[in-house]
Amino acid sequence: MDSILNQLKFDKNGLIAAIIQDDQTNEVLMFAFMNREAVERTLKGPHVTLWSRSRKKIWVKGEESGHTQEVKEVFYDCDADALLFRVDQKVAACHEGYRSCFFRKIDQGKSKLIAERLFDPKKAYPK
Repeated sequence: MDSILNQLKFDKNGLIAAIIQDDQTNEVLMFAFMNREAVERTLKGPHVTLWSRSRKKIWVKGEESGHTQEVKEVFYDCDADALLFRVDQKVAACHEGYRSCFFRKIDQGKSKLIAERLFDPKKAYPK
């Protein structure tokens, strides 16, 4: 695994971009960042592990909500500075309750909601 990790180009903060895509529908579910440890844990499987820039810690997607992402395939781009994960998404990827984090569309200069909320975030993430 070190040979793969050594090929990846992490930025000056030690992070690499991660695009998460639904394996069945090809829908882009989310964009996040990973550090080397998160990439290594994700490659070991079975679930996507990410780096939270705001909390400055590793986290497994779905650890609180149960909305996990099981890794099916992993790709990296030609510059080796971005990863693409094809996943089996349980329920929803977005912490705001939508299937995808891309639930708003810019249409003629205005924001348009294009999806329905699947769950109440206040119930899924009690504080």
